[in-house]
Amino acid sequence: MSAAVPQHTSRTTIDILVRRVREGSGAWAKLALTERIKLLEDLRRAYVAIAEPSVRAACEAKGIDPGGPLAGEEWLAGPMVVVRSLRLLADSLRDIQKHGVPVIPRSHLRTLEDGRLAARVFPRDRLEGMLLPGNVGEVYFQPGVTADNLREHQASFYRKPHKGRVCAVLGGGNVNSIPPLDCLYKLFVEGTVCVLKMNPVNAYLGLFLEQAFAPLVARDALAIVYGGAEEGAQLVQHDAVDEVHITGSDRTHDALVWGPPGPESNARRQKNEPLLAKHVSSELGNVSPVVVVPGPYSDGDLRFQADDIAGMVANNASFNCNAAKLLVQPKDWNKRGAFVDRIEASLARAPVRRAYYPGADERWRQFTEGRPNVRLVGTPGEGDLAYALLPDVDPLKTQDRVFRQEPWCTVLSETGLPGSEDPVAFLEAVVAFLNNTVWGTLNATLLVHPKSLKDPNVKAAVEKAVRELRYGTVAVNTWPGAAYALGSLPWGGHPSSSLKDIQSGQGWVHNAFMLESIEKAVLRAPLRSLPAPPWVPGHQGMADLGRRLVDFEQSPSWWKVPGVALAALRR
Repeated sequence: MSAAVPQHTSRTTIDILVRRVREGSGAWAKLALTERIKLLEDLRRAYVAIAEPSVRAACEAKGIDPGGPLAGEEWLAGPMVVVRSLRLLADSLRDIQKHGVPVIPRSHLRTLEDGRLAARVFPRDRLEGMLLPGNVGEVYFQPGVTADNLREHQASFYRKPHKGRVCAVLGGGNVNSIPPLDCLYKLFVEGTVCVLKMNPVNAYLGLFLEQAFAPLVARDALAIVYGGAEEGAQLVQHDAVDEVHITGSDRTHDALVWGPPGPESNARRQKNEPLLAKHVSSELGNVSPVVVVPGPYSDGDLRFQADDIAGMVANNASFNCNAAKLLVQPKDWNKRGAFVDRIEASLARAPVRRAYYPGADERWRQFTEGRPNVRLVGTPGEGDLAYALLPDVDPLKTQDRVFRQEPWCTVLSETGLPGSEDPVAFLEAVVAFLNNTVWGTLNATLLVHPKSLKDPNVKAAVEKAVRELRYGTVAVNTWPGAAYALGSLPWGGHPSSSLKDIQSGQGWVHNAFMLESIEKAVLRAPLRSLPAPPWVPGHQGMADLGRRLVDFEQSPSWWKVPGVALAALRR
């Protein structure tokens, strides 16, 4: 039986709820830290209580067996991420009580080669480091932030609180942690109350959120409404709403900000006179690139990373803003074709998935029809989509849709940049190509062999590329989706985006250390790890791992690590 989907909220009810939250905004802004911490603890327990039924509802909606390993996707990208973020926010508020800001030890700070500050925020300690062994997550700051003034770029709401603000949150429909995390960021980092409109694709989640977040609703700090574009437009235009946060497409964003496409919208954009004169933050997708820096990769290295990339494509039927969409390799690299073959073989181990997001088959056809050498993987049934590999796309055809438009379906394109196999020259070409040709500023991945980094010139070129790539998250040897899930790292588009050219959006979410003046997040991982990541195709322990990690995040303990490790090893 499918999960219940609430009816669209009436215009009258939306108006009543917005005004009720408006009235509650002042009390929320003044709420004592002790009360906020208690609320976060209550919310964490309540979210654990809805974890199982909400995962089951998501599995039914997405065509996943709720008793099978693949249900782990929903455990890991739903309750685990939310419960973890609730815990991290409570820890940060305790730090604010004692120290004025969330604490980052001085030993976790370093100066980058260009003089800017970087702060390590993951792992905070050895126990947290067990979650992703060998991974290190840092935040790179914009110029002007130093070790001495970092406190002035943290938790500004708690240092200088406003008197109460209301945010209309248009929730993402693809990943069930997105709507609650966006609201928690606004509520507990920025001190802003929220009216959340659920996306029609996962409106079923709203009833679970109403239950888990009942303490926030009772305080008139949160209201949840349902509907489509009409209800969303009423909400964002409401005179009691101060600001808007959108997770969705750049087209939805631009229609709200500038008006429907056409001459009037173009004229407003030209004059920089937006139709929606409110602060808008957003997360709007990406043509997410994975770059293979040439190096001495063994067959085992390539197999491991092919599984990793196949998992980035297959996870959640590829309806992720951080799903791998474009593989970039050196044109004449002797392992280029073999690596594509390995990714294809790994995708063949992933089940074909239901195309549950509206319009997916049409987009899939737009990318695959009439294109030479398309490789289809899997045998789709009714309502499913095969995986499509599009190898050897010409990088000189810069307007090809594979570079300019997010497929939002099970498509991975591949291109070879001409020039030398020399890593230094290749990285220079990559940075220019990704920054100037490929659409989006959300996240990018670099695959780099550790032996290559022993060459000082290559190491310097890699670090320069990490600094210069205009993406909000740069991952080295791993999926940026892991950075999304950690909660401690900020998540959002690169700050070079503007309202006129929004790309992947503006502003940050997650960001449990409440950092400001951020330039990007960087997550580094080993080229190969044991255990393999849970998102690789065919992982048999993923559902058990997801359940165990929810329990771990509820109350972390070394006693729980062996069970987590055993589940992770069930490849």
